[in-house]
Amino acid sequence: MDRILKSRNVMGWAQASPLALILFGFLVLPILTITVVSFWRATEFSIIPAFSLENYAFLFGSDVTYRVFFATFKYAAITWALTLGIGFTVAFYLAFHIRSQTMQIALFLLCTIPFWTSNIIRMISWIPFLGRNGIANQTLISWGVIDEPLEWLLYSDFSVILAFVHLYTLFMVVPIFNTMMRIDRSLLEAARDAGASGFQTLVHVIFPLTKPGIMIGTIFVVTLVMGDFITVRFMSGSQKANVGRLISNDIALLQYPSAAATSVVLLCTVLLTIAILLRFVDIRKEL
Repeated sequence: MDRILKSRNVMGWAQASPLALILFGFLVLPILTITVVSFWRATEFSIIPAFSLENYAFLFGSDVTYRVFFATFKYAAITWALTLGIGFTVAFYLAFHIRSQTMQIALFLLCTIPFWTSNIIRMISWIPFLGRNGIANQTLISWGVIDEPLEWLLYSDFSVILAFVHLYTLFMVVPIFNTMMRIDRSLLEAARDAGASGFQTLVHVIFPLTKPGIMIGTIFVVTLVMGDFITVRFMSGSQKANVGRLISNDIALLQYPSAAATSVVLLCTVLLTIAILLRFVDIRKEL
């Protein structure tokens, strides 16, 4: 008996079982519940726990669904491109141009200061800045750049993407910076000794070694944007929609099976996107 308990397999399962139970109870079980509910029927007054495909039939048979998913992918793609550009630049500056570790930590903490407040507060703070009589329009008018306020600064795709970039750029900076700090500096010296320019070193040495961090940041940003609904609601003035808002509207109307079906489709879409991304980089090297 003692020999069995001391075996590696038994001890390994014993150590992993508490975490496995937690993951099952708080992750797998809720997903299974949502999946089951997505096959139920619903009326205006009740939910009928009977197997039915009408939720998925309605979902895939509606043009609204495809337009909303297209808008969701559009927000995710543009936000990803902007956060990658900003995040890579900030991380590169902190990792390779700041020599003092104390200064690196200080500047990195400075980047995190906006994240000490609520996402909703940081998001809503853009409204008086971008409004028709906001700071941005008044400044441009006073400088003579424009003659009348710009209407597209607020309650538009521009304001939604601006809020997304503001909210989620740090999720791109952190993994890229962490990966860059692990790069062996002797590789950069070897590239310079071989006659490589700074741009060539960036493209052929730094960027390939930073791919795991970029992939981690990409997964964070894409999944957060695709699941977000409150940002789209406030920053578009309820004039735009994404999948998150579609689910939120169904819940508000007590159409839980329909919301569950949309959630399952969104989950499958996100998992498929992540699976495609992981085909390009072995993320386990970073973990």
